[in-house]
Amino acid sequence: MDRQLLTIEANTPVTADTWHMKLTGDCAAISAPGQFINIRLDGFFLRRPISIYDHEDGWVSILYKALGQGTRAMSEMTPGQTLDVLLPLGNGFDVSLCTPHTLLAAGGIGMPPMYGIAKELCSRGITPQVALGFNTEEDILPLQPFRDLGIEPVIATADGSFGVKGFVTDAMETLDYDYVCTCGPEAMLKAVYEHMPDGQLSFEERMGCGFGACMGCSCRTKYGTKRICTDGPILMKDEVIW
Repeated sequence: MDRQLLTIEANTPVTADTWHMKLTGDCAAISAPGQFINIRLDGFFLRRPISIYDHEDGWVSILYKALGQGTRAMSEMTPGQTLDVLLPLGNGFDVSLCTPHTLLAAGGIGMPPMYGIAKELCSRGITPQVALGFNTEEDILPLQPFRDLGIEPVIATADGSFGVKGFVTDAMETLDYDYVCTCGPEAMLKAVYEHMPDGQLSFEERMGCGFGACMGCSCRTKYGTKRICTDGPILMKDEVIW
């Protein structure tokens, strides 16, 4: 884990409440898709943990929803401002376990880590399938980055305004897979869990510190208590207790 001062290069809206922020600086320590950064915001006591969307050695980008006070403050930031960032945090997905028939499944803002793992798998000669769930067509996050990798995501919307009507699990029913990597809210993860032969799940959790000191994000697993921030956010299917 490194503490870095990163500079905002861009901060632009991609939907009514979702923003894309690109930060430049030393990001060489990022090592696996599914890791996250923890951002300090002036005037707020706790840092904001946000999944990594994309990165190279000199930059990292995130997608975030501007819903709470902290993320709304982030949406008002402009290029040239600097942020105090802890990175990378978490264990990330173990892509060595993925098969040629891997499915990446996500709901809403759980999509960014799926792009990271898709990019890594494609670099290894595996083109994964992707299923994404959103509430409405207006909520759909950018699909072009997946298309640039040669992947056409299968989309489900709860109101049926685009793609398959229903949830990401309804989109999954149209696909053939033997391994799943997934990220999203807990209710979605539990539903995907019931449809996955094997795989890895990325859990969202409120965090106090982000690096294991406060134990605030501890959860029970079949192999004892784990901390989502350091032992996760990725857990294997065979260790999850609901």
